[in-house]
Amino acid sequence: MDKNIVMESNLNHTVTINERKTSVITGVKKLESFDNKEFFLNSVMGYMLIKGEGLELIKLDTFQGTLSIKGRVDSVNYVDAGGKKVNKESVLSKLFK
Repeated sequence: MDKNIVMESNLNHTVTINERKTSVITGVKKLESFDNKEFFLNSVMGYMLIKGEGLELIKLDTFQGTLSIKGRVDSVNYVDAGGKKVNKESVLSKLFK
């Protein structure tokens, strides 16, 4: 059995956001891309898109599948299985049209 498959099946997925300033995500398979406004990653529960302001990568542990981010988090979204970003309007944007 492939060692990577065993590791992935043992990863739990949690998202912890502390006062919108620091975030810890577990169950991370791969960090696809990131900048100071957006992190796009693949987790054991699917692709995730984290948006905010002043986002910084604090720690990425690919062996344990843990990602730590500093900065103000505005949204956390799961996207379709193909890894393509889904452009859905938020409830607030619909209200202010």
